[in-house]
Amino acid sequence: MGSRIAIGFGALAVVGLAASAAAQSGDIPRTPSGRPDLSGTYDVSTLTPMQRPTELGEKMSLTDEEAASIAAAEAQRMAERNAPSDPNRGAPPQGGDGSAGAAGNVGGYNSFWIDRGTGAFRIGGEWRTSILIDPPNGRFPPVTEERQAAFRAAREAGPPRRAQNDGTAYWLEAGLDAPGPYDNMEQRPYAERCILSFGSTSGPPMLPALYNNHKRIVQGGDTIMILIEMVHDARIVRMNAEHDPPEIKKWLGDSIGWWEGDTLVVETTNFMDRPAFRQGSGNMTVTERFRMQDADTLIYTFTVEDPSVWTAPFTGEYAWPRSDNKVFEYACHEANYALEGIMKGARLLEADFRGEQPEGVANPTR
Repeated sequence: MGSRIAIGFGALAVVGLAASAAAQSGDIPRTPSGRPDLSGTYDVSTLTPMQRPTELGEKMSLTDEEAASIAAAEAQRMAERNAPSDPNRGAPPQGGDGSAGAAGNVGGYNSFWIDRGTGAFRIGGEWRTSILIDPPNGRFPPVTEERQAAFRAAREAGPPRRAQNDGTAYWLEAGLDAPGPYDNMEQRPYAERCILSFGSTSGPPMLPALYNNHKRIVQGGDTIMILIEMVHDARIVRMNAEHDPPEIKKWLGDSIGWWEGDTLVVETTNFMDRPAFRQGSGNMTVTERFRMQDADTLIYTFTVEDPSVWTAPFTGEYAWPRSDNKVFEYACHEANYALEGIMKGARLLEADFRGEQPEGVANPTR
């Protein structure tokens, strides 16, 4: 899990620019061909939310004081999470981690593993209130009636849902032959099966998450690779190419790119029916733009169009600061033993519900 991914990209090539060009585009690294050199590692973690809080309306920017308050609140929250345990607090519930919640909940990662940023991001000196900038309220546009009907149909046809796994085969309460969420491995989410990264970090659009927020760009003349730290995704952008035929679907879609001045434009289509950006569908078209604000900051902008899901397109953008950190391998699983355990555990719970003795298992327990 600690082995490093060695993807060498060499020193950044910087060509001499005429004074007028430098004034226009700033002192940014360039390739020998004169294109902006986007190669490098970026840390995209940010406390700025995807959607703007409704109470802010169309307020797009924060004051310096408001941004400082957000950063201070996060620092305080992390300090409290990292504080030594109170010896008078008592032992956590059996199987629990001492945090709020039902006994038996082992909890998730503690704050040592969380890296969601230390503050909001700025673009052009402006602290943003959300990643989404269009619609003007900084929120997703309404979902189509067809999409809402599909959600309702899926809920009615699928197994019952519970907010928390309570250690029972609750799906059988509807009948011994009722469909369940663990009937086969392909029902489980992509992230659980280690097929795609968590939280739409690979996208497109590529978004920040709770941790593992590094992206590494390796730029060639006819191909650009974007390595996603979360899980193992590597996006391949074919430059000045045509999209594959629409019947060829890909986990991360089919990305082609071209330059518009100093901006790299990437268009992605041909998604699977359940793409990494889970809110969307296989009908999505995502257009991304990568431009250097300065030598140390890339501005990432994206527009999502999917008329089968949303009543209008939407656009977001946020800053990607350069980082001296390295991207480490994320070993999501080793032969995916955990998935085998999930399936086997469900069979044990079902046998327990039916009062049966599972074959080859003595005294099954929950």
